Amino acid sequence: METLNLQTTELSSITSQEFVNKINHIAQKAGSLISKVYQSDFAVEIKSDQSPLTEADLASHQSIVNALTKLTPNIPILSEESANIPWEERSLWDAYWLIDPLDGTKEFIKRNGEFTVNIALIHQGAPIVGVVYAPELELLYFASIDIGAWKRTSNVEATKIGVAGKPVNQSYRIMGSRSHQSEDFKDYIKQFESFNIVSMGSSLKLCYVAEGKADIYPRLGLTSEWDTAAAHAIVKFAGGECLNYETNKELKYNTKDSLLNPYFIVTGYKG
Repeated sequence: METLNLQTTELSSITSQEFVNKINHIAQKAGSLISKVYQSDFAVEIKSDQSPLTEADLASHQSIVNALTKLTPNIPILSEESANIPWEERSLWDAYWLIDPLDGTKEFIKRNGEFTVNIALIHQGAPIVGVVYAPELELLYFASIDIGAWKRTSNVEATKIGVAGKPVNQSYRIMGSRSHQSEDFKDYIKQFESFNIVSMGSSLKLCYVAEGKADIYPRLGLTSEWDTAAAHAIVKFAGGECLNYETNKELKYNTKDSLLNPYFIVTGYKG
């Protein structure tokens, strides 16, 4: 099998505002399907890894995959709901779509609205386009290497966002999971003399850092690559960093057989 490459000209057009708007539309359409299920008396299945699955996950997955296949037929797609693609095949990918059709299924089941649709374009291990849409909160975050990072609330015109920078003489605002805080997380935050924990579900935790509502998000627990890629792009192009906890280098994607992320730290400042 030949390696799948994006030509430079194609890459430039795919990170443009016009193209990102198309991805926004795809995410919002998937979000509308999720909302229909959200308002119903839906059933919950348990997958083999003990994570929950609803018909909303599957409807969103199918909608996004169909739309991306039509839009970019030469770019492969990896979704949480179709993740059994062999490493031998994935290792040949120069660029691909990485999707979480419904990030925060636990939050969806709890009906607290803190769940998202995540769509990222990965090129040579790094996110270059990211869209995060929270349908029940009417929040849309989008970013690319060319346009920077943006946020749109409801139908209000989008505004550019940026990280807050390192706190000076004030408490650190630390993002923590609403569903799970590991012992490693609790040990990590002991280094801060003064801090406030901000709880949030799904990839919105990274987006809060991106828009300056939080300073740091230490994720010292298991996640998968589709959980982080889209929001990683938002953080990156808002001026922040998403760093491998062990190496202190940028988190990378599709570099190994496993699709699990290492522990990582998201910061709204560098150094």
